[in-house]
Amino acid sequence: MSPRITQSIQQSIAAKQAILNDVDFLSRIERAAQMITESLRGGGKIHFCGNGGSAADAQHLAAELSGRFYFDRPPLNAEALHCNTSYLTAVGNDYGYDLIFSRLLRGTAKEGDVIVGISTSGNSQNILKAFEVAKEMNVRIIAMTGETGGAMKDFADILLNVASKDTPRIQESHIMIGHIICELVETAMFG
Repeated sequence: MSPRITQSIQQSIAAKQAILNDVDFLSRIERAAQMITESLRGGGKIHFCGNGGSAADAQHLAAELSGRFYFDRPPLNAEALHCNTSYLTAVGNDYGYDLIFSRLLRGTAKEGDVIVGISTSGNSQNILKAFEVAKEMNVRIIAMTGETGGAMKDFADILLNVASKDTPRIQESHIMIGHIICELVETAMFG
């Protein structure tokens, strides 16, 4: 058997163990869930965005909230900003890829909403542009990043920066964190 298999699993566990041992990080996960719950209770919407694997995670987590997670219940207002491919390709072509999220956020968000930006580097320009618009519109910001937080840390109301520089390990931790947030939100909203 390849040692790479066990090494990858051990690295994934180590990234998650670092989160488990960080009381401040655990508190930030809880605060993120509370922020999302407060927004939804106030009629807000949760906007998710990311690129590549992080786009898949954004769409996955939006679906957990808008569909169902652990039990049947009413849908929650959550959506990933990249799901309309006609919009995405038109705006990318006409205005530039850096504006795909910010332009849609400006048209669909309102004060009291939350945006969750997912980027392993924390430096995705299209997410940073969306965060700039979010600040203008008083939309709360949760940034899910890798170790340094990148430029996204300067915008975030809550920074969830996984202590790793390895993209797959960061993404594995992001989906775990996202699932925990979804569970906390669902329980707070519906008991």
